[in-house]
Amino acid sequence: MDATKAIMETVGRVRQRRSGPLVLELDLTEGLTEGPPADPLGALLTMRKPRLADVLAGLRRARRDPRVKALIVRIGSAPLGLGMVQELRGAVVRLRAAGKLTVAYAETFGEFGTGTVPYYLASAFERVYLQPSGDVGLTGVALEQRFVKGALAKLNVEYQIGQRHEYKTAANMFTKDHMTEAHRESYSRIAESVTEQIVAGIAESRPLEPARVRELIDQGPFLGPEALEAGLVDGLKYRDEVYAEAVPEGSHLLYVSRYAKTATPRRLPHPGEEVVALVHGSGAIRLGRSGRSPLGGGSAMGSDTIAAALRAARRDDKVRAIVFRVDSPGGSYVASDTIWREVVLARKSGKPVIVSMGDLAASGGYFVSMAADVIVAQPGTLTGSIGVFGGKPVLGELLNRVGVVSEAITEGANAGMFSLTRGFSEAQWAKVNTWLDRVYDDFVGKVAQGRQMDRHRAHELARGRVWTGADARANGLVDELGGLEDALAIARKRAGLAVDAPVRPYPRLNPLERLRPPESSEDRAAAMARVRLEAWGPIAALAAELGLPAFGPLILPGQWRIS
Repeated sequence: MDATKAIMETVGRVRQRRSGPLVLELDLTEGLTEGPPADPLGALLTMRKPRLADVLAGLRRARRDPRVKALIVRIGSAPLGLGMVQELRGAVVRLRAAGKLTVAYAETFGEFGTGTVPYYLASAFERVYLQPSGDVGLTGVALEQRFVKGALAKLNVEYQIGQRHEYKTAANMFTKDHMTEAHRESYSRIAESVTEQIVAGIAESRPLEPARVRELIDQGPFLGPEALEAGLVDGLKYRDEVYAEAVPEGSHLLYVSRYAKTATPRRLPHPGEEVVALVHGSGAIRLGRSGRSPLGGGSAMGSDTIAAALRAARRDDKVRAIVFRVDSPGGSYVASDTIWREVVLARKSGKPVIVSMGDLAASGGYFVSMAADVIVAQPGTLTGSIGVFGGKPVLGELLNRVGVVSEAITEGANAGMFSLTRGFSEAQWAKVNTWLDRVYDDFVGKVAQGRQMDRHRAHELARGRVWTGADARANGLVDELGGLEDALAIARKRAGLAVDAPVRPYPRLNPLERLRPPESSEDRAAAMARVRLEAWGPIAALAAELGLPAFGPLILPGQWRIS
């Protein structure tokens, strides 16, 4: 009898979970991943993190699900790019419009530090709660550039780098000791554009007048009571108090990503049904396969992997349109060109190609995007940087100082051209400049072709300048402002598909992705401990800061984080 009673109780709990009211949770304290992992290591490192596409799908489904009563999001200090934040804000706003309660809470929006972007995300929610001991670090936007030319000179290290053109400033940290006029102009406009977007978003959501938001930014950071008095938060509460208020009795807690996969049967294509292909390209662009360095430094977009995915989608008769999600700071020119060619061939096959830009689609990231039928970006996406730089550090004198002697035997006048122990000769430097001119000329020509603009106009918008998505749209480098959902909607419409036509991801998911994540915060403590391979990341970050080595001419270093 006891066993029968236990079974019946278990069945009852399962039925209640499937039919009872739901409160969705999203924990952003460790960030989000942009797309599916490209290799087993990437799957292992990100298997406990929610994926942006799953979160968006879950929130889209929740808008139409009467069981879903509320969304509670915990916002932490993990860096989220501005484009991703704006994508989440849009999804939250649409959920609010559907009549669902949306609640954001944080222990702090910056503990003795900046918290402008995390608070900007939180402001989209109906209720914003802060732990009583927390602060609101609403302090504005700062873009800081370090210059190491003087330090390198003390080490007898010289950088020989050429760039096209004056706004291609990524290498300036090695070759200058101050901002050039073009560098300052570009940074100033980025900061101004981002501030405009943040002010407008906070003012609309709270609601406050834009002028008042600007005043508050100049007055920040705020202690908890000050933030409450200023109308930036709705209450000072601990987690248990937030949940006690927002979770109705008898409700079941479920993480958004789990809800997206299990709460309602996934919309799978029927045999013969036409679909939209979704190709994810994330990270620095390189030749070969996508993957991740075992010493950290993030994922990479491999030309072999992405080209094969685009090719497979083009050749699949069931695929009617392709959405190419790009989140990349750039990378190899040759690899970028390989991917660009597959985008061109997909369009020639008659299938619309829609690019959805993430946080970054700059330099090589713009190169792989520019041939698409439609480019969609968030207002805060950093894009453009249509230019090139190339060169090398000269380490010969440094090596001599520490007792390292280098000798070389060469056959060929330029056999040692790329050695780091000696500088370019005059003839070799001429070849470097010829190469830079050729790459820039090709880049600008393809921009003019893809964006259907005069070549002179393309050059004026290029010159290595980085634009926000809002400014890129105003200048014709981007077609629409929006996120992945908007890109999918455009693809379905252009292909003549139903508004709920299935989406088929490319490349295919790795089997490790099928590992079951925790369902809610209540069972997180019992989940498998996270593998801390990410501790290797600082090694790669330090190497990047020292300029060791940049893979490819179109690299835009990861200095573009706005917090």
